[in-house]
Amino acid sequence: MSQKTFIRRAPEKDSRAGARRGGTDILLAAALWGTTGTVRTFADGASPYSIAAVRIVIGGLLLLALAAFTRGGAGLRHLLKDRRNLPLIGLGAVAITVYQTAFFVAAGRTGVAVGTVVTIGGAPVFTGLIGLMTRRSVLTGRWAVATAGAVAGCALLVGGGGDAGAEPLGVALALLSGLSYAVYATTASVLITRGEEDRAVAGALFGAAAVPLVAVLLTQPAGWLLTGPGAVIALYLGVVTTGGGYLLFARGLRTTPATTATTLTLAEPAVAAVLGTVLLDERLSGAALGGLALLAASLVVVVAPLRRRSHGERANNELV
Repeated sequence: MSQKTFIRRAPEKDSRAGARRGGTDILLAAALWGTTGTVRTFADGASPYSIAAVRIVIGGLLLLALAAFTRGGAGLRHLLKDRRNLPLIGLGAVAITVYQTAFFVAAGRTGVAVGTVVTIGGAPVFTGLIGLMTRRSVLTGRWAVATAGAVAGCALLVGGGGDAGAEPLGVALALLSGLSYAVYATTASVLITRGEEDRAVAGALFGAAAVPLVAVLLTQPAGWLLTGPGAVIALYLGVVTTGGGYLLFARGLRTTPATTATTLTLAEPAVAAVLGTVLLDERLSGAALGGLALLAASLVVVVAPLRRRSHGERANNELV
């Protein structure tokens, strides 16, 4: 007598649930990063360079301390013990430093609008190219369409109704910033998918990146840090938007490819635009509102689960 055994597709369901959680973590990280522009407006006397440096210094020390105290630092020791990881940690730390510095210089030369669009819009494209070159990912038509829509929406949102210059050196620096961010995201993804602890990866990368940025912080006017509001802003930027944001991003990379992750981070300017409208009395033009809608729709396409099997295929797989 034959017996039919039905097998549940639990691993596939777990995989899809993990991918959704990963996408949610990355969107939450982007939302935290989107608050930085509004918060910076309240830091009287702070230069963009000191803001960038203090974020990484405080956030890097926090992430490193968290990695050191998680399971007695076992994950951090395991990460540093494998010699294959050391060049990647160095590369990721340099990428973080270059990303932060190049972006603010670019914004100063070519305007915040152009600098933001080129940097944030270029990052997922660079990540996709790196994935192809290293054979770590295969770019799908769905990813390409959603990323193109998100980048276009970002451009309309940030530049809608505003006059923005396009100084060549500034654009080049913004491209360098986007490339550096892509290198960081890919490096972190490689380390985490090797089985390294995400907290350890975030702590090592940002802890190393904090070292050169201490020198940057010391060369900038720091009087604003000695005031009550300045100290609160510095702690928020370092602890919440950097420590918390990049911890969420690293956790999301467990189940989300770097190519998808960098596309999802395009939610950052959307959050910034909404906060600017609500808290700073800024106005969005028709083009900017259209860009916001296009960006939101594209991100939904990226994060929505795929149906990979037809009903008949599922039935065949479930029946053994």
